[in-house]
Amino acid sequence: MKVMETELAIVGGGPAGMSAAITASKLGIKSVIIDENPSLGGQLVKQTHKFFGSYRHLAGVRGVEIAERLAAQIHEDPNVDVMTHSTVIGFYDEGILAVYRKFPKEEIIPLSPKTVIFATGARENMLAFPGNDLPGVYGAGAVQTLMNVYGVLPGERILMVGSGNIGLIVAYQLLQAGSKVVAIVEILDKIGGYIVHASKVRRYGVPILTRHTVLEVKGDEKVESAVIVKVDERFRPIKGTEKEIKVDTVCLAVGLSPIINLVWQAGVEIAYIPELGGHVPWHDEEMRTNVPNVFVAGDLAGIEEATTAMIEGDLAAISAAEFLGKASPELIESLRKESHRKLEELRMTQFSEKVKIGIKKLKNWRRELTK
Repeated sequence: MKVMETELAIVGGGPAGMSAAITASKLGIKSVIIDENPSLGGQLVKQTHKFFGSYRHLAGVRGVEIAERLAAQIHEDPNVDVMTHSTVIGFYDEGILAVYRKFPKEEIIPLSPKTVIFATGARENMLAFPGNDLPGVYGAGAVQTLMNVYGVLPGERILMVGSGNIGLIVAYQLLQAGSKVVAIVEILDKIGGYIVHASKVRRYGVPILTRHTVLEVKGDEKVESAVIVKVDERFRPIKGTEKEIKVDTVCLAVGLSPIINLVWQAGVEIAYIPELGGHVPWHDEEMRTNVPNVFVAGDLAGIEEATTAMIEGDLAAISAAEFLGKASPELIESLRKESHRKLEELRMTQFSEKVKIGIKKLKNWRRELTK
């Protein structure tokens, strides 16, 4: 079987992977992006809302538009090859990636890259409660995909679990699409997302119940109702506060966990940092791992926003260029300095405090490990 070769393999065609490919090309690196979806964009393709924050960082632009812009650049770039409908199913000896491609024909392609950027993203978290396997219990990302990619309304009466930005945004999109969001429950004592998103939902008359969670979902063959309950300061259900509400859909927006399978296979050290989403690959500020030719970016490196993922993709590409000797030390230093300036600006909000704590913990974890 013929082995395909490339200077840089980018696993994941979301915002981090696409940005990495574009920056790598500018530095003279030929790369191939591998993504399991039919088109590039990752989570951006279902984000029809406008980004919030600074206009220097794409505020006011819809995620789907950002995906289209980046994909257009990539498809016009002779330094970037794209393999969609393709999944990396293993990282093997001598750095060989096994790529399973479903289209245009089913085949397994051995890929030998000089460097790899893993931008595999994250998976949705689920909750354990009776009835959580009934049809009608979805992750918020799945609901976004159904509505914004395929035009399918998941249900008519929705219970949203989680009041972070994803929960609030998806609740608002459900309302716009014609569903009734019966309530949003949040186990913490305060709303997790931006007030601007919460205000939009509240204008529809949707109650946001803090210190509440879902206790049980009922139904014979599908969701018919949900039992919610108040919780105490230790997040334990308070007896006597149970309330059953009629819903046909329960949407879980309870966070994301990095997809670490492949980086673990590649020999990257894995740390448990709750503030970054759980188990994450160890990496430094330049997105380098303990494996010299392996780099990471995006939600795989720690759960944040798409704009941060894009800058991390830039940093990973810069580090790959440094490893390959594709740019002068002066240019590398200049590009890194600019990328870190952008990251610092993006992480100035109160919502980034948890991430900054996580990054510090990751650095200390590595220091303790190497003592």
